[in-house]
Amino acid sequence: METTDRNPQLWRLARQRARFQGSLLTFLFVNTILWAVWYFTDRNSHLIPWPLWVSFFWGIGVVARGLKAYAGLNWADRSEREYEKLVRQQRNELR
Repeated sequence: METTDRNPQLWRLARQRARFQGSLLTFLFVNTILWAVWYFTDRNSHLIPWPLWVSFFWGIGVVARGLKAYAGLNWADRSEREYEKLVRQQRNELR
């Protein structure tokens, strides 16, 4: 049952966090499989393990999504905070 009285900002934040958690679980699952494949097949053939590239670049995206969800590094939220700050400044100047 869908409720209509939820706070839109909190709902957006909850969705971001849920997406991040799903991304993190997928990242861990897939990377575990990739590293296992590398370990059991050709771990001695290259100096740098090939799953390292996948883990590194995909990990950058997962970290960025986590920062957006948990550290408040979201452009929409920052824009809203800046706007509210400017509105408060303008009110103070008019007094």
